[in-house]
Amino acid sequence: MRVHVHHYGVDDEVFDEFLRRRAAVIDAVRSRHPALNATTLVRLEDGGYTDTWQWDDAEAMGAAFASLPDLPEAGAAMSLTTGATGRSGEVVAVR
Repeated sequence: MRVHVHHYGVDDEVFDEFLRRRAAVIDAVRSRHPALNATTLVRLEDGGYTDTWQWDDAEAMGAAFASLPDLPEAGAAMSLTTGATGRSGEVVAVR
C-alpha cells in the first residue's frame, strides 16, 4: 500500500469552498483510478492541513498523479491552498 501526504494551508474564508473542490477532485480521481482507497484530511494544531491519500500500489498512485494535469478539478482545489508540499511512502505497519 502506498500513501501520498500533502501539507498545505487554507484560509478560513475559503475553507468551505476548498472542501467542495477537494471532494470534486477525489470523485474525479476515483472515477479514473479506482485504486484510491481512502483520503483523510486533518487540521493540524498550527492551523495547517495534512491530506493523506492511500493507494493500492505505487503503479496506481503514479498513474493517477500523471493524470492530474488533465483534471481541472485538481487545479481548482489547489488554487485555494498555500505552501503546498507532498511526499510519498509505503505503508509498513498498520495496527
